Amino acid sequence: MAKAKTTFFCQNCGTQYSQWLGQCKVCGEWNSIVEEIIEKSSNHPISSLSSSSSKNKIYRIHEIETKDEFRIFSNDSELDHLLGGGIVPGSVILIGGEPGIGKSTLLLQISLQIPRKVLYVSGEESSNQIKMRSDRLAISNSECYVLTETSTQKILKKAHELQPDLLVIDSIQTLHSSYIESSPGSISQIRECASELIKYAKETSTPVFLIGHITKEGSIAGPKILEHMVDVVLQFEGDRNYVYRLLRANKNRYGSTSELGIYEMLSSGLRQVKNPSEILLSKKDVSLSGNAIAVTLEGLRPMLVEIQALVSTAVYGTPQRVTTGFDVKRLNMLLAVLEKRAGFLLGSKDVFLNVTGGIRVDDPAIDLAVICAILSSNEDISLPDNCLFAGEVGLSGEIRPVNRIEQRILESEKLGYDVVFISKYNKIDCKKYNIRIELVSKVEDVYKLIF
Repeated sequence: MAKAKTTFFCQNCGTQYSQWLGQCKVCGEWNSIVEEIIEKSSNHPISSLSSSSSKNKIYRIHEIETKDEFRIFSNDSELDHLLGGGIVPGSVILIGGEPGIGKSTLLLQISLQIPRKVLYVSGEESSNQIKMRSDRLAISNSECYVLTETSTQKILKKAHELQPDLLVIDSIQTLHSSYIESSPGSISQIRECASELIKYAKETSTPVFLIGHITKEGSIAGPKILEHMVDVVLQFEGDRNYVYRLLRANKNRYGSTSELGIYEMLSSGLRQVKNPSEILLSKKDVSLSGNAIAVTLEGLRPMLVEIQALVSTAVYGTPQRVTTGFDVKRLNMLLAVLEKRAGFLLGSKDVFLNVTGGIRVDDPAIDLAVICAILSSNEDISLPDNCLFAGEVGLSGEIRPVNRIEQRILESEKLGYDVVFISKYNKIDCKKYNIRIELVSKVEDVYKLIF
């Protein structure tokens, strides 16, 4: 047996040190360095690879032949769309999220509905618990195999015997490798287990899904290098008190990171939400002040979101600026524009802003809807139910054009709205649409047209 070696790792960034330090020199975190024991073995599956056995050849870049990339369809259109058209063979996909948010349910649901041989490995649940969840999902797949194991060597041995088309690991923090003597969930164990699974995925062209726990700060537990090693990092978001879940791509080597998948959590599993506007617009019988509808984009998908604003007199001396799903600094900027350029006295009033549906929107095209919602609440006059807004507001009070305005207008028209307010600097042909388009250049123009 090789001699055991003691090393020190930063729990935050994974940097290795030869001795203990109070503060990590790389990330600056205090009291994050812990001692771990590493067992170096000569028969390590990764270190045993020699450069002489490699058959790789050096090519000029123009000599490399490109071919269409084969994708595996999971029968989950939201996930396939998020991954850029399907699962790439040999890819390693890491999914992180809060406890109880639905990570295991999502991957078990995919394992049961994909028409391929799947090996579902769980280090957290027994086979009976997994069977109970599958019965609740009411989906059957005779080619879905379950293994409850935490040793990566035993998992890979069973995988080589079964030769599945898809491997699911729940979760990476529960695995341990016999080549490392530290405990499961430690920096070195997570890195070693991930390396072995990535090596298996690349050699056999088998896609691997990894479930990752997250820290109290919201980042995926373990070394940051884990996110660099995998091909795709997905974040499963949502509040356990609400039924909607959002799946975002933080990293994607095979597609865009601007896409968004939306699910509804039901007793029978996760339902794909084809029309996101149905959850982002509130159903109300009467017109209320402070509500405005904006047309935003998440990747290639246009969506309608409802902006709610409440403006009231400040009773605690210092006015409050509170936002949910919107940048509070941008709200302060828009309020300053209304004061300076349009003459509205809002400096002594509390302003509360909410984006419905529990999502966070960074698209500057919702600026116009935010301003109209604030003005509507300030004047206590409701906006027309049939109008939408898509425009960025500049510091001079001008309405700036936004990208891909045609898609936004078509989405508004498809959902039955009558009027859309956009910047007059967007170069479009208004006659080819069946929706009335109001072209505005300044905040004052919008106020005159609506109020």
